[in-house]
Amino acid sequence: MNTIPFLACLQGTSAQVAAPFLLNQGNPLRIDRVNWPRDFAACPETVVHLATSMDTLYIRYDVTGQQLRALASKDQMSVWCDSCVEFFCQLPGKKSYMNFETNCIGSMVASRREGRDKNVRVFTPEQMALIDRFASEGREPFAEKDGVFSWFVVIAIPWSLITNGKGKPASIMANFYKCADDTKQPHYVSWSPINLPHPDFHCPEFFSELRVQG
Repeated sequence: MNTIPFLACLQGTSAQVAAPFLLNQGNPLRIDRVNWPRDFAACPETVVHLATSMDTLYIRYDVTGQQLRALASKDQMSVWCDSCVEFFCQLPGKKSYMNFETNCIGSMVASRREGRDKNVRVFTPEQMALIDRFASEGREPFAEKDGVFSWFVVIAIPWSLITNGKGKPASIMANFYKCADDTKQPHYVSWSPINLPHPDFHCPEFFSELRVQG
């Protein structure tokens, strides 16, 4: 069973302060499922490190791959077109799920929805401001760069945003993704495998369970 470990040392810390603790003590999961190898064979090396405090979920993504792009400079812009990592989650028994999509400079898309285009409720600016981020590449946008790059981004999501104020859950259903739609080497890689004919991350039927400790 995959778990999100409880780290008491994270209580009240920022995403930046949490970064080394996640790398050394967080639960590492590899985002390495190439679900559509015929059309999208690229698979940047991507590891996500998870941990929780009493009230916050911490996620660190470490990526090494070709090309690096960050044109989306603000929240709720098209971050999936850039060098992007994503966390989708669903509370057990719920129809809706949440998507937290982050490019390599920490710009983020987040919403609660029941499908790609069904009952979409975009997070407000006030809600987005509660999600702390720290990016190794800084926060300024830049055009696509050629080469091999290693980078990381950390996000800290209050559990209250996920549970609608009900505190930390005992478990969640989730998937993690790595994508870069508009780069020279587009790719669509996942942690939990997706059995669909074409790339689609909005598919909670392929989420896997994560137990939340503490």
